Formats: sequence, C-alpha cells, structure tokens
Amino acid sequence: MPEDPDLYTCLGQDPALAAAIDRIGPCRLRGSDGKTPYQALFRAIIGQQLHGRAAEAILGRVCALTDGAMPEPEALLAQNDEVLRACGLSASKLLALRGLAEARLTGVVPGLEEAALLSDEALIARLITLRGIGRWTVEMLLIFTLNRRDVLPVDDFGVRAGWQKLHGLAEPPKPAALRREGERFSPHRSALAWYLWRASEEGKTIKNPLTGD
Repeated sequence: MPEDPDLYTCLGQDPALAAAIDRIGPCRLRGSDGKTPYQALFRAIIGQQLHGRAAEAILGRVCALTDGAMPEPEALLAQNDEVLRACGLSASKLLALRGLAEARLTGVVPGLEEAALLSDEALIARLITLRGIGRWTVEMLLIFTLNRRDVLPVDDFGVRAGWQKLHGLAEPPKPAALRREGERFSPHRSALAWYLWRASEEGKTIKNPLTGD
C-alpha cells in the first residue's frame, strides 16, 4: 500500500494510536496480493475454521488436481465430489466452492476489472449472498486483494482486541461502537485495522498472518 502523507496525521489524532505507531513503525500493509476475487474467496472458503498448515495442505491437494494451479471454475465443477472430498474438503465447503465457481461463471463474482468499478458496500452486498461467504471474508478481500484503503472489519476479534488494548478497556468494544469510533479515521481505516491487529499481537509469539509481515 503506497505511503500516504495524510495517513499518520489522521491516525495520530488519537494519542493511543500515535503511541502505537511510534512503537510499531510505518504501516506495512500489502493491499494487492495478486489474486482475483474468485481466487481469494476460494482460498478463504478452504481456510475457514482451520489452522493455516491444515488449510494449505488441503488447498495444495485440490490444486494438484489441476497441475498445481488453483482450479478455474469450469475445472472445479468438472471434478467428482468423491475426488474433492478425498482432498480433505468437508461437505459444506465442497458445496460452497461449487457455488463460488458457478457464481463466477454467471458473473456474480466479478473479475478484477469489474470489481474495481464497484463500491465496497456493493461488493459486500453481492458476495455475502454466496454460501460460506460472510461480511468479514469480503472485507479481507477488499483490504488484501483489492487494496481498498477505508475498510474497518469491526467484527474481527483481533481488531477489537487491539482497540481494547490500546485504550485500556475492560473488554473489547462492541462492533457498532467500534464502527462509530472508526469513522473519524476515514479514509484510512484499512491502515487503522492493520495497526489494531499489530497492537493485539504485541507481546505474543504467534503472529496474525493478516498483518502483512
């Protein structure tokens, strides 16, 4: 994500965030991961409720069916259910992936060029109609694949925990309250989320892979 001179002025209006920025350093959020929306959602569905290594192993077995590349929609739909289940996919994830593939072929899931023309909320409204895709999953797509700079995933535990830690709260803020708090940091709320993820990790040995390091 290119450096924006206004970013630190905007986030630094909050003393707790200003102190965190001094400790953590420049924002290293990488906002364009090289995937298409279909590919990002494919990976997200496989990774749901799994540890990273387990998810990568299953994804690797699925990709091995198409010579190591992530299956395009037609290739995924052409695979036998038993073959895909043997890769480690649950029945619900298999249904979600088939639904995703069909949605890409019908245009519900946009390509990169079309996605660039749609607003954040338009993409969220369109994609959460798909099985296995919730708002948080689309917000991760917006931040990490489409490089959208003003997304604050208020349902994310790490984001809420980071705010709690920085401001010395007894418990994490409710999503609606954090959404209200976050409005003053627009249009830099994706960077805000990154710093909150990093703040929630301070002192821990296990890092959040979403932070971009």
